[in-house]
Amino acid sequence: MILIVDVGYKKDKACVVGLEIENFENEKIKNIYKIECKNFAEYIPGKFYKRELPCIIKLIKEYKLNPDIIIIDGYVYLDGFNQKGLGAYLYDKLNRIVKIIGVAKNKYFLISNHFELYRGKSKKPLYITSAGIDFEKAKNIIKNMKGDFRIPNLLKRADKESKDCLN
Repeated sequence: MILIVDVGYKKDKACVVGLEIENFENEKIKNIYKIECKNFAEYIPGKFYKRELPCIIKLIKEYKLNPDIIIIDGYVYLDGFNQKGLGAYLYDKLNRIVKIIGVAKNKYFLISNHFELYRGKSKKPLYITSAGIDFEKAKNIIKNMKGDFRIPNLLKRADKESKDCLN
């Protein structure tokens, strides 16, 4: 099972969404999981995990999900290798069994150009990091996901669903 997650926020409410797909080739959505979160931490640069990790774990536990791979909106490692980001904390929390691919839209000051991925005709890169899966393999997965633009279609869909469920 592949799970693509995103968390949307509105004042004192958050909504985490998980899109379940079977494979990256057809990207057909098998299930959409949604859950609300309250009492989440404030956003602190470099400590994003404190805000999103509890929501993602709540979704996984609530639906008793057992993913092989999770794609998150954010970094696994803030410097690409060592300094933990949301994905590394998630990887540890899931006993280092579930592969994590991080897709960040904005550059964190510690990340090098090695982690950039340009998709479509975009002049702005995505930043790919991973845990439990070879970096080049993770980068190729995101590169080859469907969508003609910078952000793959399924990641856009997860983002939209996380915002829509707040209304």
